[in-house]
Amino acid sequence: MTDKELVMYNRTWGCPFAFIATRVLHKYNIPYREIYIDRDPQARERVLRWTGFLSIPTLVVAEPASDLPLYEPTPLEKGRSPQGVNRGSMITEPYEPQLVQWLKQNGFIAP
Repeated sequence: MTDKELVMYNRTWGCPFAFIATRVLHKYNIPYREIYIDRDPQARERVLRWTGFLSIPTLVVAEPASDLPLYEPTPLEKGRSPQGVNRGSMITEPYEPQLVQWLKQNGFIAP
């Protein structure tokens, strides 16, 4: 898959949702790149702007070597939690079934 890349915005310290995401990505042998919002102020601001919170993991479908979503994610209602919401090119804090479905939708797992 050369036309898109999976990018996971994460933190260097643990989170149950980040653990779930990492486990799923390894289970399906999906390559991904991590960006740590506690080490990268621009990434921190991006996640805050996209989700309204410092929610991790936030996974995005990006062009290779890009940190930005391939296409504009579906907007969230102001103040709404992004947890598990499939926003097309982005998903934040998903449970395993939500993440698997999103990965299939975006071509990272065969249907």
